[in-house]
Amino acid sequence: MRETPTWRIPVGILGLFAALIVYGVVIARYAPDIIGDWPTLVQTIVYLVLGVIWLLPLRRFLIWMETGSWSPPPATTDED
Repeated sequence: MRETPTWRIPVGILGLFAALIVYGVVIARYAPDIIGDWPTLVQTIVYLVLGVIWLLPLRRFLIWMETGSWSPPPATTDED
């Protein structure tokens, strides 16, 4: 468990915020041009997928913010 502050957390939060802004702007700029003529139900599904897809890399990013490694730490057992 981390006991001292680390630079990765504020940098990670700012990086995540910046990446989400860029992702949102790119989607808002280009998605309507591509899918604007599609049926409303299909557009809704595409926007739902695009609204959730940014979560895919989030787990590893949060692991990096906490541990400094992109991989999860090995599982430990609490045997006495």
